Amino acid sequence: MHRLRIWLVALVIVALAVMACYAWFDWAIASWVHAHKTVYRSSDYIEPLTHIPDPLIPIGAAAFFIFGLRAIAGALPRKLYDVIVACGISVVMAETFKNGFKWLFGRPWPETWRNNNSSWIGNQDYAFHWFHGGGEFSSFPSGHTAATLAVLSVLWICYPRFRVLYVLAALAVMAALVGSNFHFLGDTIAGAFLGCTIGWITVTLFDRISSAPLISAKRSRE
Repeated sequence: MHRLRIWLVALVIVALAVMACYAWFDWAIASWVHAHKTVYRSSDYIEPLTHIPDPLIPIGAAAFFIFGLRAIAGALPRKLYDVIVACGISVVMAETFKNGFKWLFGRPWPETWRNNNSSWIGNQDYAFHWFHGGGEFSSFPSGHTAATLAVLSVLWICYPRFRVLYVLAALAVMAALVGSNFHFLGDTIAGAFLGCTIGWITVTLFDRISSAPLISAKRSRE
């Protein structure tokens, strides 16, 4: 129950942060980025960072299949392989939940990117289109951020010594998405919370059904 209370408190904080972003920051940041992205050459220096999460879904699915076959073959457990499988499960589940939430919230994008999609910059469309997400109304939450944090949150729990690197990687992806106007700030905050939630759930469930928990110091082979 203590962990659930922590999650509920975090949910309230994130909800308040997203509402604050919607009221005061999202539209202002998007407008500023649009006006200055040529000056700062965001397409050359920032946009490439947004592609970091792109391979996570196929890699996660492949890892689940490969290491699943390894387990079927009766190979001895290793923490590294189990963590990779947990990361794969986490990122695929984050993708699934992200799609559902995008449909639920139906938020337009900051910019008009393709097929004359509705956006804040293009036609001042800023409202949530509830239960009409998909396609042009798919900005919230950020799927790239959710996928990134779904992996990093598993690593955060299982390999805590590298937490500074995880924070830097997460901030780099979020800053790139906002700095390229691919997402509003609120989208990335919500995506980060979703990814962290899925990662936490994945490790918790993995440990409950596994004879060799991921967060245990006693593993047969590290």
